[in-house]
Amino acid sequence: MEYEMLTLLIGFLYIILYFFPAIIARKKKHACGIFFLNLFLGWTFLGWVGAFVWACCDEEEKKEY
Repeated sequence: MEYEMLTLLIGFLYIILYFFPAIIARKKKHACGIFFLNLFLGWTFLGWVGAFVWACCDEEEKKEY
């Protein structure tokens, strides 16, 4: 019983870590793009890092003159 709970906990933590860039970006303009990048390429280290960097970048504000 203990091993099943531990396995579930580790699996849940892995899913949260895997989708961490998408969780960070949920309120951003490109949240859907970040989610799909994370979903399809997050299993590669480069894809996950790319989604994480994109999620952490500040959105540029358009200045109206």
